[in-house]
Amino acid sequence: MLERIYFDNAATSFPKPDCVHEAMDRYARVVGASAGRGAYREAEEAGEIIEQARKGVAELINAGDANHILMMLNCTGGLAVAIKGVVTEPGDHVITTRMEHNSVLRPLGALQEQMGIEVTYIAADGMGLVDPDEFRRAVRANTKLIALVHGSNVCGTVEDIAAVGEIAREFDVAYLVDAAQTVGHLPIDVEAMAIDMMAFPGHKGLLGPLGTGVLYVRPGFESRLRTLIEGGTGSRSEIARQPDFMPDRFEAGSHNVVGIAGLNEGVRYVLARGVDSLRDHERQLCSVFLEGTSEVDGLKVYGPNDRDKQIGVFSVTLEGYEPMELAAILEKRFGLLCRSGLHCAPFAHESLGTFDCGGTTRFSTGAFTTLDDIDRAVSALRQIAKMRV
Repeated sequence: MLERIYFDNAATSFPKPDCVHEAMDRYARVVGASAGRGAYREAEEAGEIIEQARKGVAELINAGDANHILMMLNCTGGLAVAIKGVVTEPGDHVITTRMEHNSVLRPLGALQEQMGIEVTYIAADGMGLVDPDEFRRAVRANTKLIALVHGSNVCGTVEDIAAVGEIAREFDVAYLVDAAQTVGHLPIDVEAMAIDMMAFPGHKGLLGPLGTGVLYVRPGFESRLRTLIEGGTGSRSEIARQPDFMPDRFEAGSHNVVGIAGLNEGVRYVLARGVDSLRDHERQLCSVFLEGTSEVDGLKVYGPNDRDKQIGVFSVTLEGYEPMELAAILEKRFGLLCRSGLHCAPFAHESLGTFDCGGTTRFSTGAFTTLDDIDRAVSALRQIAKMRV
């Protein structure tokens, strides 16, 4: 039977460490209670699981106060809370880029339709890079938010989020980073990088399960952030408004504790293995893939093509094949699981020149991708290229 190799870690990481499965199973079978909804032992243990996860994430990104690590259901939810919490008035101005995911583009599009906000989209070059100085030139008196993706989910390009953070802080403009593809892959220091808010999933680089995500909010910044959802928290139940303290201010409703139990162990795994070590492994994978595909006839790899300027996300096109067709051949003949299409980032594909041809076929690596896996991918692309009519 053909061995199947997973190359879709940009969508969700797979496999997960055993400790993730074990923690989720233990919560479901032994704990089971909702955090903050009782004083009995199981409810307290559920709350402790969440607190441990907050502390682990805070350590990972150098967030000073773990109560400012907000538990979301996914990165998309965190981005929505951040964007709609800051951009609240008709005529507000937002600066973002043409490399963003739809999880940024669509909330902004909705606010344009609903409130008439203004949006400036910073252009990217042919490698997916944006010039930080363009943000400085785009700032206006009514600019409320700068939103920037850290690593492209299309071509792996890594943007200079620290340089843009300095500009945002200089003009006192709220700064949101979409770190969906980089947390757990690259070292991130939210304090040193002047980040006000950062959203990321628990199920990608942090190796947790689907249905988990995080929004970091800089201490003190929460006063500038309007709540998007209000409801039960298990705290201050005597008042008919949302509590004003963190994290309850932004965490209404029962938590996905079974998911957070898995996320907690995923974060522990990343901390134990070390982000620097994970990044070194990813750089090795990048080198082998980029070198191995550099001379494949008819194949184009998009992005920087530089292991030091990108994460392990590679978009390719091969002459003679539609992206979906290429992905189907990779799976059926070679057991390689990739994703084809526009990857929820249409403007990014326009910037790369791949929109009109239906996007690209994407390979994305993770913590458990091996050099042998990369060799299999390179060999498959070489063989398919030779099959062209």
